[in-house]
Formats: sequence, C-alpha cells, structure tokens
Amino acid sequence: MIDVLVVDDDIRVADVNAAYVAKTPGFRVAAKAHDAAEALRLVEDVPVDLVLLDHYLPDETGLWVVRSLRERGHQTDVIMVTAARDVATVQAAMRHGALQYLVKPFSYAGLRAKLDAYATLRRTLDGGGEAEQAEVDRIFGALSATPAPELPKGHSPTTAELVRRALMAAEGPLSAQELADRTQLSRQTAQRYLKLLERTGRVRLSLKYGDTGRPEHRYEWAASS
Repeated sequence: MIDVLVVDDDIRVADVNAAYVAKTPGFRVAAKAHDAAEALRLVEDVPVDLVLLDHYLPDETGLWVVRSLRERGHQTDVIMVTAARDVATVQAAMRHGALQYLVKPFSYAGLRAKLDAYATLRRTLDGGGEAEQAEVDRIFGALSATPAPELPKGHSPTTAELVRRALMAAEGPLSAQELADRTQLSRQTAQRYLKLLERTGRVRLSLKYGDTGRPEHRYEWAASS
C-alpha cells in the first residue's frame, strides 16, 4: 500500500481528497494536515510515501513545505493539488521536486489518473536494475500522465487509459486496426474510443491516402492535451 498525507487548509476539501485517495486501489490515507508546520511534523512522525500538497496554507506555502522536506533529507514524493495556476509557481514546484501538479477544481477521475500514474512509476522504480531507453520513456511518461477525460456513460476509464498508453508508446499515428492489435481490443471498440478521444481533443486525426482513393484514418495522442 502507498501511504498518503493529505494537506489542505480547508478541512472539507482535505476530507474530500482523503476520500478520493481511500477509494483508489493501492492507496491509503496515513494522515491529514491543515497547515505547513503540521505537515512537516507528520512526515517526521508517520511513514508517508506521498504528499498531496496544497499551495495556499495559513502559515507557509506548499513550496516552502517541499523545500523544507528536501532540506531535512526527506525524499517523500509530492503531488501539488492547488488552485495556484501561475507559471512561476508551477515551475518552482517542479524545480523543488514535485512530481506532478493538479489544478483545482478537479474530479476524482483527475486525481485517480495522477495516483495511478504514480503507482506505475513506483512499480517501475522498485524493479531496480538498469533502464533501456524504452523503460526511461515509460518512467517519464508516468510522470507526465494527464487526467482521464470525463467519459460518457458506458465507457470505461480503464479502456480509455489503455488506448492512451498505446498511442503514446507508438512511433507514429495508428489506424484503428493497428491500435486494436496492440491493445487486444476489438476494432469496433478501438474505433469508438478513438472517436471519443478525438472529439475531446485528446487525440489528433490525420488522413493517409493510398492507392484505393479512400483515405485511411490515423490517430495520434495530442501532446498538448
């Protein structure tokens, strides 16, 4: 299990985020804190793997907390979950060692995507040994994972994530059949999810013209999504 410290000055928001963590397989809430000093004390006293850290705290900022953790030798991982949107804060969070940055407000699906990506990263790193380029790409891909889009009823977030990973791993655009072959989905299912993700802007559609005169639809993950 991955033990998580939830830090937010708003008690209700902390409770919601803790509930999100608790319903995510493989994660449990180790503690909750509502200011920077309490967060640092809990990291000292309670085994914590990951901190979900708000930036706007009553005594100090979340960035101060990250800096203090590193100065004290704590390698606890941090995901910033905050309403702070300015580029300077985002950049500073990255430089001080925050693995990911999730902007409020967000849904459970948004946080679940970050937590699942973090779990994937942990499994990869826990394997140890040397990493080939493909493995390095998977590690950095986990760090940059984007929240899953809100899906219409009848669509599976797990299948959408499977499609996303296959497209991100591809060296170029894929047809629906090529995606089906890589994911073991049916062509109809692959096509349905590709069209859905293309409508939401997550997937980019291009046309490849062959000898038949009928263009082939090809899809790639939109890097800016």
